[in-house]
Amino acid sequence: MVLLAAVVSVGVGVALFVWYPATLTDLFGVVLALVVAVVGVRIAGNVAGSLFPGYNVAEVAVDGPITRDGSGGPLPQNPRSTPADDIVEQIDRADEDGSVDALLVKLNTPGGEVVPSDDIRLAAERFDGPTIAYTTDVCASGGYWIASGCDELWAREGSIVGSIGVIGSRVNATEFAEKVGLSYERFAAGEFKDAGTPLKELEEDEREYLQGLIDDYYETFVDRVSDGRDLDPEFVRETEARIYLGDEADDLELVDELGTRRDLEDELADRLDRDTVTVTAFEPERPLMAKLGAGARTVAYAFGAGVASIATDRQFRLRT
Repeated sequence: MVLLAAVVSVGVGVALFVWYPATLTDLFGVVLALVVAVVGVRIAGNVAGSLFPGYNVAEVAVDGPITRDGSGGPLPQNPRSTPADDIVEQIDRADEDGSVDALLVKLNTPGGEVVPSDDIRLAAERFDGPTIAYTTDVCASGGYWIASGCDELWAREGSIVGSIGVIGSRVNATEFAEKVGLSYERFAAGEFKDAGTPLKELEEDEREYLQGLIDDYYETFVDRVSDGRDLDPEFVRETEARIYLGDEADDLELVDELGTRRDLEDELADRLDRDTVTVTAFEPERPLMAKLGAGARTVAYAFGAGVASIATDRQFRLRT
């Protein structure tokens, strides 16, 4: 189809600008003919790609810490963090693509924010077809939360898997504040509105309140994993949020299969009754200004990573 379009485009260009020149020289005619040919080929290539896509499996990548929008605060963040909304959009787009028969979710993440992780898990559950999560390096915490929404989880022998737990943290800056002459004065409506503020000591009831939030999220995590991975809830709790190497995780049935990416594709081809599968990476559809903004964030991170590494959040922080 592309070759035919190229021939037709060249013929039209030559006919218009070479065979019947008016006052333009043949040189300009040849240039214009080539321009017409290039435009024709590109249009035909786009049409052919839409009508006859060369893939049948979609892949989305969760790479780095999981956040809502790929950032974690006002300071420059590592550009490799994963915006959950982008991943959800990619999975939904793959689900709507009639050429996609299966979904691969590549996980290389230590975890991250709770609700964004659950949004990705729900998107994987909605996908109409086989969904396989796989990891080569790290599938921990929020990454394992996501994997619980897929049909299977593959790993390598040396992969790090697990960390089924939730952590909350705060900075206690009261002694530092006293040294520099700062004091905390409370203006709040609601007993626990300022629980976790670093410029005051935690009261015991505040500590119990915050720990209760952690416990509730943890129970949700256990439920997601036990339901999605068909594991006993007590066994999940007994892992005590430990991490395991892939071979031990396989023995504990925390993963379904051990193998390389090639092993996974061969197995998927057998299940889809095909000789081979062709995988294409689905990436977020961003306008030009958003792409420029991502580049600017990368530069900002390069300059600001040193500052960000020693700075801390001011409020209580919750993550898987």
